[in-house]
Amino acid sequence: MFGKFKRLWAKQPLKKSYDAVIIGGGLHGLATAFFLARNYAMTDVAVIEKRYIGYGGAGRNTAIVRANQRTQENLPLYKEGLDFWPILTKELDFNLMFYNCGNLNLAHSEAALKALRLQVTSAQFHGINSQLVDPKECKALIPALDISDRPTYPIFGGMYHPPGGIVRHDAVVWGLAKGAAKLGVHIHQQTEVTGIEVENQKIVSVDTSNGKISTPRVLNAAGGYSAAVSYHMLGIRLPISVLTIQAMVTHPLKPLLNHVVSSGAYHVYANQTLKGEIATGSHMDPWPNYTTQTSAYYIKHQAEALTKLMPCLKGVKFMRSWAGLADMTPDMAPIMDGNYPLEGYYMDCGWGYFGFKSSAVTGKYMAQFMATGECPDILKPFELRRFEHHRLMGETPAVVEYSPNN
Repeated sequence: MFGKFKRLWAKQPLKKSYDAVIIGGGLHGLATAFFLARNYAMTDVAVIEKRYIGYGGAGRNTAIVRANQRTQENLPLYKEGLDFWPILTKELDFNLMFYNCGNLNLAHSEAALKALRLQVTSAQFHGINSQLVDPKECKALIPALDISDRPTYPIFGGMYHPPGGIVRHDAVVWGLAKGAAKLGVHIHQQTEVTGIEVENQKIVSVDTSNGKISTPRVLNAAGGYSAAVSYHMLGIRLPISVLTIQAMVTHPLKPLLNHVVSSGAYHVYANQTLKGEIATGSHMDPWPNYTTQTSAYYIKHQAEALTKLMPCLKGVKFMRSWAGLADMTPDMAPIMDGNYPLEGYYMDCGWGYFGFKSSAVTGKYMAQFMATGECPDILKPFELRRFEHHRLMGETPAVVEYSPNN
């Protein structure tokens, strides 16, 4: 017991062997563990987390979920992921606070509007509710927007995606951890993976700060540290750059932002939380690094961008800021692979800043992959060898629209 409250998951002793070891106590690792136990009765699973669950990207994001990506490989996965949130809420019997308030991506030029038109068409082809809207319709959706010609980059229109919204990220962490532990999964916090042992091109064990674990399966779901784990412990280079993403929230305000809004020209996205705060983020830092520090430059940038889009926010103060690590691949799409180049070695990494959006449904498919040894069709386009074969996807985030001043 912790005070008068019962812990959501129990602390367990580290066993000498497990059927599977998952490196990383974030959303992808916890979701995979939950579905291994629930769908395949593989309960002898250990989730190993160096710090505490949800420490990394799972707890350092702006909680936005959407399915308005660009490519035919990504769209079905993100659509299923978006549709999955209310289902997962029922399966976990845990309130994930899913709110499909809708997502509005703004265009600030004819070229950007043309690009959004292509995205809308691609989304509709896959059965995703997405529509092109003009400036007046943008204003009707978000009355605080300035649609005049006064801003540096006037609004030419936008892409409205009604099913998009927000999910409480820490609730997803706790719900998955509780559900996985209830089914028998062991969650080991404050435990560092120090090595992975291989014999005859097969995974055989994992070394940790609390002892060795024999196991035939390892999932690398370490987020921003996944490339370092892969290279330093197995000598496998992954085409991943680690970049910092910064975010911040204002003090609570009366409701004024009914939808998630983003602008590529201004490099800003924002939503209003249930507590009334405006949560806002920007594009990644332009240089690889492993810092989670925030900078005055981005605070200034966010303030200027938000007030140009919504002048009524002038005078509002930021209350706190944070930063997270994005493990970004060259084509801005994840790596999901297994049994290559080592038998028993699985990877779920390279998500950049898309990792939260389809974490639960990806865990379901990675669990299927690990339990059966056969890669699900929906994951096959994301294999590591696509880089070797020069089959990059060409995915880009919906908020990126480069302007002369970027």
